[in-house]
Formats: sequence, C-alpha cells, structure tokens
Amino acid sequence: MISANIATALLIVASMACTVVGNLLLKLGSGEAGVSAVWPLNLLNAKTLLGGLVFSLAMVFYIMVLKRTSLNLAQSIFATQFVLVIFAAHFVLGEMIGPYRWLGIGFIAAGLFIIALAPAHGAS
Repeated sequence: MISANIATALLIVASMACTVVGNLLLKLGSGEAGVSAVWPLNLLNAKTLLGGLVFSLAMVFYIMVLKRTSLNLAQSIFATQFVLVIFAAHFVLGEMIGPYRWLGIGFIAAGLFIIALAPAHGAS
C-alpha cells in the first residue's frame, strides 16, 4: 500500500499532466473546423472535446487533492502547471517564447521555490 503523501503526489502529477494535455488538445483543436458553422458548435471537434474531457479528469484529480490538503498549499503547488503549459507550448507546439516571457517564467519558478521552502501548516 502506498503512503498518503505518495498518493497525494501522484494525484497532483496526474492533475497537472491532464491540464497540460488538455491545453495542448484545445490549442490543436482550435485551429480545426467545428461540427457546425454556428457558435458554439463551431468550437467543437474531436480535439476540443477530448481536451475538455481531459480537463474534466484533471478537475476530478484536483478535487481528490483538495480532500487531502489545504487550498492554499494546493494552489501554491498547482501554480507549476502554468510553467508546464508554457514549456509544452514551446517544446511540443513549437511556439516561440520571447526573453521577457522566459524571465517571467523564471520569476514564477523562483516564487515556487520560495513557497516550497515555507514550513508546513501555514507557519511563518
């Protein structure tokens, strides 16, 4: 049997992975025709529907994380997903990331590092 901490970490990884994949699918699907020319059906195709499904799965994992930890800790950890989505956009989709955005990503990463150093249970 796996420990509660490992189970929580696996749920976090699963939720963030689903968020990254969901974003990629939505972006890929956004460039394709929808099932109809009428809004909002013009937004729906196999990739956007699958992206929405994957986001729904991410939400389920996230709720399971919230059952195990505080919201402020969860959000501190889940801020990492913003960096992961940008990396995926660059490395998977080939999107160009300018130097100012890389600098901003660095600031986000530094902030996440500081949060990781904080004592547990909101102590200061």
